[in-house]
Amino acid sequence: MVRRNVTLARQAAQEIIEGIQSGGLAGDDGLLPSEAVLSRRLGVSRATLREALSQLEHGGLIVRRHGIGTFLASRQPLVESGVEELESIETLARRTGVEIHMGDCDVQERPASVEEASALGVPAASQVLVVERVMMSQERPIAFLVDVLPTEFLTLQDLGTSFRGSVLDFILERGTPALQHSYTEINAEAASSDLAKRLQLRTGAPLLRFVAQLYETHGRVVDYSISYFRPGQFRFHVVRRVRQFPMSAFEGSAPDSALVHAR
Repeated sequence: MVRRNVTLARQAAQEIIEGIQSGGLAGDDGLLPSEAVLSRRLGVSRATLREALSQLEHGGLIVRRHGIGTFLASRQPLVESGVEELESIETLARRTGVEIHMGDCDVQERPASVEEASALGVPAASQVLVVERVMMSQERPIAFLVDVLPTEFLTLQDLGTSFRGSVLDFILERGTPALQHSYTEINAEAASSDLAKRLQLRTGAPLLRFVAQLYETHGRVVDYSISYFRPGQFRFHVVRRVRQFPMSAFEGSAPDSALVHAR
């Protein structure tokens, strides 16, 4: 029976988790009981149960298939990496033993938007190649990637039919232009209705967002990209060096006791 000292939906979700862990709730095929059965078993309304199931779905524990039922989700692999070196999502996944592949993909040439032209440092309405695709793992979307490149560097014809999902890897394998570095901003963003649909999330769910400009050796921007990563599928870390001060910087300064108190 659901305890009432926390929200009903939260407690119902916990009861479902405990039932799954005990092995007595899901069938051999991973199918959970119907909503009617679960609501009676937990002693909650259908509305409360749906909220609990929604919490579990967003947490990656279950998958709800309309008209079929609710199933346990396969354990999703985690892509983990540092961000000090630029690598494609495919390279990251391969290095960490995670299998991924490209899902829906849309490639087109069109005039650049004002934002895109500014980020690329090209005249307004310059022709650009736009590559949008969803990356999948175990038939579940884990990332949505958008790359915008001046057609001077990459065209629809160049990309051809061999494209596997990474613009970075495609350029590196081709060998031109020569790439030098990337500047990336990282922040969190609430999923728009479009992103939520692409990544099978609820609207407003948190996403990790990378916005990057990739530069070639002469300082021109080759690629302006925006990458959205589904929560729970990626873990990024940064290794930072401790700045070393020369001892002369402390000569004639406050005594050690003062330095300790100033930390």
